[in-house]
Amino acid sequence: MYPWYRNQPMLIGQAWMGKHVIIIKCQMDTNLVLQVHTSYHAPMEPIQKNCAETLSQHLSIGYRVIDVTYIPPNAVQYLLVLENQLSTSRNLFNLL
Repeated sequence: MYPWYRNQPMLIGQAWMGKHVIIIKCQMDTNLVLQVHTSYHAPMEPIQKNCAETLSQHLSIGYRVIDVTYIPPNAVQYLLVLENQLSTSRNLFNLL
């Protein structure tokens, strides 16, 4: 395997079962993405400089906003979770 390949971000086409988490920190007045943290193997869209566009792209592939936290003096942090359908179905059967 080529060493440069291991340093590439995971993109949406990769299958992985379970829950995935993304934390996106943005500056409020400029709408710029400051930081992004992800769980291992989380499907990702390319991160844009614009916070709203980055959130929009991840919502469009199935992530849900679980929490929004204000970080003084001028930042906001979004917690997004993606749970794949098979994992959701399995949880429903466990409830029965």
